[in-house]
Amino acid sequence: MTKRVLVVEDNAFNRQLVKDLLELDGHDVVEATSAEEATARLADGLYDLILLDIELSGGSGEEVLREVRRHPDLSGVAVMAVTAYAMQGDRERFLSLGFDDYMSKPIDTRRFRTTVGELLAKREEGTSM
Repeated sequence: MTKRVLVVEDNAFNRQLVKDLLELDGHDVVEATSAEEATARLADGLYDLILLDIELSGGSGEEVLREVRRHPDLSGVAVMAVTAYAMQGDRERFLSLGFDDYMSKPIDTRRFRTTVGELLAKREEGTSM
């Protein structure tokens, strides 16, 4: 079943890689390249998953996450940080901010596809993440 995924990434190469992987699995991808564009896209409709870079022009991924969590129609959507932050403790920090998962760059394509599949399955089952 096709899922709708918002990809928020300012780096064109990384955005295209993620888009290609998602489309390979049959998902509908909506793209945003800045925090402002991501926030505007939240009003475009419902998403099954949001993949969110942290360092963005015009704001941060953390700010976008706060907007997602305040948006009543997106209360159950999974949000994964996809970021260059890869130091010890970063995963825990992002999870404590309210992200449902975390993946560091460069992206391991197999792990990425598995993690996305798991997040989408949890949402479909209606379980908490």
